[in-house]
Amino acid sequence: MESVEYFLLLAGAMFCAYRATVSKRILSSTLYLACISALTSVVIFMLGATQVAVMELSVGAGLVTVLMVYALSVVGEDALDPSSVIPKPLAMGLVATVTILLGWMVYPAIQVTLVTGDVDLASVLWQSRVLDVWIQIVLIFSGVMGVLGLLSERTPGHSEEVHA
Repeated sequence: MESVEYFLLLAGAMFCAYRATVSKRILSSTLYLACISALTSVVIFMLGATQVAVMELSVGAGLVTVLMVYALSVVGEDALDPSSVIPKPLAMGLVATVTILLGWMVYPAIQVTLVTGDVDLASVLWQSRVLDVWIQIVLIFSGVMGVLGLLSERTPGHSEEVHA
């Protein structure tokens, strides 16, 4: 029964990922990204990494979404739609293939273990859940760099006006 819950959550995350990539508005894509992060944090929580799940929910669904919405309000929506280098059906097929292969390789390794008694947070994070911590570090760094990139872009042809 638990595998059905994982499948539904990951299917919801994949649907949100698809909607984020095909959405015409950046704000809609940002909200779908927040949904992906929320569903991912539920899966991480169900796997037993409660601290990482809370960090993912607060940073991924909360902070990054707020910063993206703020950056969009400052910069504005970009109407430019550059053409893709890879055809969309090929890209979707590759993503689906990689997702299926990754799920096939990872599913047997999923083990939920409950630790009873007093446990030190540092030993849990840096011994038992070290992969989760490194993924969280990469997600936070990527989110910050993405928002900095959005905030630093200037629209060509527009000059800054100084109001006295």
